[in-house]
Amino acid sequence: MPVLGGDIGQNRAEERLSPPSAPLPAAFDTPEEDPGRLGLMHLQAELARVDLLIQRQVRRFQAAGRENSDAFRGLRITEEDANGFARMPIGGHWGQLAQVDREAESQWRRTYAQAEARSQEIARRLTQAESTPPLHFVASVFGLSQFEYDALLIALAPTFDLRFEKLYGYLQDDVTRKQAGVNLVLDLLTENAVDRWQLLACFMDEAPLIRHALVVRSGDVNGSAAHLLAQTLTPDHTLAAWLLGAYQPRPELGKTVSLDWYDSDASDTSLAADEVMTEEIWPALSNAVHGQTILVFRGDDKETQRAIARLIAHGMQRYLLTVKIDLVIQAGVLPLRALEMALRDARLTGAVVHLQGWDACLKEGLAPVDILKELCDYPDLIILSGKAEWYPAGAERDRPFLWLEVPTPKYTQRQRVWRYFLGDEAEAHAVDLDMVAGYFKLTTAQIRDAVSTAVDWAYQRGEAVSKDDLFAAARSHSTSKLSEMARKVTPRHTWDDLVLPQDQITTLNEIVDTVRSRPKVLEEWGVGKKLASSAAVTVLFSGEPGTGKTIGAQVLAKELGLDLYKIDLSGVVSKYIGETEKNLERIFEEAERSNAILFFDEADSIFGKRSEVKDARDRYANIEVSYLLQRMEAYDGVTILATNLRANLDDAFTRRLQFAIDFPFPDDHYRLRLWETLFPPGVPRDPDLDLDYMARRFRIAGGNIRNIIVNAAFLAAAEDVPVHMRHLLHGTRREMQKTGRLINEEDLRV
Repeated sequence: MPVLGGDIGQNRAEERLSPPSAPLPAAFDTPEEDPGRLGLMHLQAELARVDLLIQRQVRRFQAAGRENSDAFRGLRITEEDANGFARMPIGGHWGQLAQVDREAESQWRRTYAQAEARSQEIARRLTQAESTPPLHFVASVFGLSQFEYDALLIALAPTFDLRFEKLYGYLQDDVTRKQAGVNLVLDLLTENAVDRWQLLACFMDEAPLIRHALVVRSGDVNGSAAHLLAQTLTPDHTLAAWLLGAYQPRPELGKTVSLDWYDSDASDTSLAADEVMTEEIWPALSNAVHGQTILVFRGDDKETQRAIARLIAHGMQRYLLTVKIDLVIQAGVLPLRALEMALRDARLTGAVVHLQGWDACLKEGLAPVDILKELCDYPDLIILSGKAEWYPAGAERDRPFLWLEVPTPKYTQRQRVWRYFLGDEAEAHAVDLDMVAGYFKLTTAQIRDAVSTAVDWAYQRGEAVSKDDLFAAARSHSTSKLSEMARKVTPRHTWDDLVLPQDQITTLNEIVDTVRSRPKVLEEWGVGKKLASSAAVTVLFSGEPGTGKTIGAQVLAKELGLDLYKIDLSGVVSKYIGETEKNLERIFEEAERSNAILFFDEADSIFGKRSEVKDARDRYANIEVSYLLQRMEAYDGVTILATNLRANLDDAFTRRLQFAIDFPFPDDHYRLRLWETLFPPGVPRDPDLDLDYMARRFRIAGGNIRNIIVNAAFLAAAEDVPVHMRHLLHGTRREMQKTGRLINEEDLRV
């Protein structure tokens, strides 16, 4: 570290302060030898040097005859002023017109040397405390010369003592100029024109003070940008706050940024991070050079990504600066500017920088060249996290990128996270937690929020958390926009509402068992590693309209506690080539986040017996079918296809489905059961109501029977009487007419 002060004008811009021994300490305590307190004492000592420089300049200013009581001073140029300007040497200042008081100057130099010694002594004590003066740390990481260091101090001074505002206004002959200008800094720190002109480069765009926004140049004359000497230097408020021991991000970053010191004893919202690090990331990091590497995390689990970043920073004994750069850009900041601000603050705080929402910086899947260059020029570890797959291209680079997939927590990890957040109540819900962890592939943050929601609901009732609370909360936090593309169906039917042969009921139970056992079989037993594709559960429901396919889907959803979304494939299929696949892709992408059952109705609109391809449309129809099957097999959940005409399905297609259930048209026996099951117990019936007759005489499906019962109930209610046979027969007539079916009038007479 060069001696601060001395013959400042002779310091060259290329001189650099040596690296600090340690990053800036956290908030300070009260003991005098505490690094935080010593850092403030060092700041005070350095400002005392600035104060002495100003005192000398005030004395010179007054000795040159600049002190007068003219009320219009600064608003007009007097004859005396003009004579003074004429006598002043080129590139000089008022101090050079003053008669030097050698004794006063000698005393000033002795006082200045004492101030330097005081500052150096405090810096030595900080070094003994294994720390670094904050000002020296800033000078080191931003590569400031001695002149730039002192210029920064002069600009910062009014931030810590308002007295400097008055002095700067006095010395700049303008009471409205409360910040130091470029010219004033040069007056205070240089003695001749050559030094002044040479050091003007320290205030140009690419100089460290300006490029890293430690100070901001501003000023105009009559609406036009002022020349460099006339511009004002405004210090960065984030820098000023950091020198006081606090981090206060600039307004453009706002609440999108956080600075954390990892506390291993604190509750971590991403408990799965440790295991993910152990299994997948630490081995990769062991081959990476931290200061040279750009880490890129990809995946949906932002909370786990952040937790891993915290663990990395903790391993390096450093702060973590997390910036949600996507939100910064959404607020109107250009991507490059957002990146520059984030990296500047990371340097300032000595933190590892983690840029969340990195996808917002990409353009057509690539990082623009200027952004890539900014990344590669940064001299420290960078962590980027997002969802999109991208690779750097279009520019030379000498820094390695390390790509790491951060998956959603696995089943066993999810179990532990649910148990952690439920705390003491976890033991009472051991089986339920195993089920909810298996059904819902939630991120750690989603699990945390789901537990909070479940607890809120239970608290509102004044009861303990129930299984229904856990499942409902998990469903509510399965974030998705699927409802924009599909209709959410609230399951209302139970097993008692299903009127089917036993074989079909058995198959439906097998589907339930398969879904419930998937985590154990696929993850705990390792069967999933042997599968060529994902562990999708694909189901085909076939049967005529009204035979119970929709009820079957509702029963499965209710039994499993999952959301059910119904997609009408007739509305998805497009006559334009490629549009059907795009529609299906959007549906499945959102479904991945929903943990829901997908029920594709009207599958006949896309499925058909594959025949000889006669034209491009035939070929494209086969492509649509193949694409849907491919996405069903890739979907890590339950998909159900409903078709009215199974005979039209290609055998090769049905062989790839895991389950196929035929919903037969009901015979007399099952129709009677349907009449009895679908008739609500609260509906008053006439004693002569003959449901057996209705089952024998009318060959209709369960959906038709339900409609007839509803129609009859309204007719009876209008007459304020129980439901009679005449009401059922009238409803039957209307149902037959509606469906265009022939009816024997004799059957309608009882």
